[in-house]
Amino acid sequence: MFLKTLKEALKVKQVRSKILFTIFILLVFRIGTHITVPGINARSLEALSNLSFLNMLSLVSGNAMRNFSVFALGVSPYITASIVVQLLQMDIVPKFVEWGKQGEVGRRKLNQATRYIALALAFVQSITITAGFQTLSSAQLVSTPNLQTYLLIGAILTTGSMIVTWLGDLITDKGYGNGVSMIIFAGIISAIPEMIQSIYVDYFVNVPSERFQSSLVFVGIFTLVALAIIFFTTYVQQAEYKIPIQYTKVAQGAPSSSYLPLKVNPAGVIPVIFASSITAAPPAILQFLGSSNPSATWIRTLQNIFNTANPSGIAIYALLIILFTFFYTFVQINPEKTAENLQKSGAYIPGVRPGKGTEQFMSVTLRRLAAVGSLFLGFISILPIIARDAFGLTDIVALGGTSLLIIISTGIDGMKQLEGYLLKRKYTGFMNTTE
Repeated sequence: MFLKTLKEALKVKQVRSKILFTIFILLVFRIGTHITVPGINARSLEALSNLSFLNMLSLVSGNAMRNFSVFALGVSPYITASIVVQLLQMDIVPKFVEWGKQGEVGRRKLNQATRYIALALAFVQSITITAGFQTLSSAQLVSTPNLQTYLLIGAILTTGSMIVTWLGDLITDKGYGNGVSMIIFAGIISAIPEMIQSIYVDYFVNVPSERFQSSLVFVGIFTLVALAIIFFTTYVQQAEYKIPIQYTKVAQGAPSSSYLPLKVNPAGVIPVIFASSITAAPPAILQFLGSSNPSATWIRTLQNIFNTANPSGIAIYALLIILFTFFYTFVQINPEKTAENLQKSGAYIPGVRPGKGTEQFMSVTLRRLAAVGSLFLGFISILPIIARDAFGLTDIVALGGTSLLIIISTGIDGMKQLEGYLLKRKYTGFMNTTE
């Protein structure tokens, strides 16, 4: 199905140009992830590979953090800034609330504010991470650790983060679409060979000959479970809840009845990306504080609480996913605007009063869908972490649930984009298509 759609899409010059442009931008991004910041000894980070927050940062940055490249921050500051701006729109900053109601003009103003906030966050985050890794690494990360060097590294990483955000915008505007997701998607795909190699070395190379057969059985079961999770995740991501809609006689040209499709997981994969960004921050700060004050018991206590290798850390990660799912569901679908749009188009939900009644009905429905979606996202995200602790797998496998959600969600959106491009090409007139 996908190969057939891709083959048809590649025959269309406009679609082919978008795909090739996206591949070119992703190639530029991948080249940038291998350019280490000047004056940095990236090999010193190898000793920190067991830190879960480093792997989490590397995931969000498109696997660029491990090389401490010029793109090491990736789109993480932009994601955090987006969270801040969306929170400020919830009757906290009146100006942001006003912009949120101004349509396209307001959206451009909010995007500009998001970029300014991302710029400030990127500079602070770059210096903090550099200073933290310099303290934590056994080998010296920064060749000449002084204020001037830290400011220079901060400027380079901040510029790199803004370039990555700009590359994502280019993909959104002129390429395939979903630029931020595509950037993270490319980084995750590039890490898959390393994950396969890690499993191969752990279960086939570094095992005695008498345990080879049991390793083969374990990898076979692991593969089957992974395929089952992929099928389940794909099914849920595409599942829809259809709300029946009827039109009044006043609505000329409208069908007598239709339905309003809502995804079972309305928030998509964004809550997982949000939670991953937030989860990586406390352990990084605590690790830095602990290195300068190793005798502080409260630091060790907090480290144990936020460590995703412990049940408390897993619970916090799952809780953040659940909270962000509820939050982002109502950001994506505003019950008040939905009720208003239905009323303007002469449509109503059978058995539900238009206006306030429809708004309350949509709020209840979205809460129920968000509950299902949050449990689904939390389960898929923490299942590999539990498997890591149970079977002694690496952290790369532990992040497989988060990676899997991003890959499948981006893949489904990409498939729909291709179908949309083909449908648009076939559309030749009002309610008229040709083969």
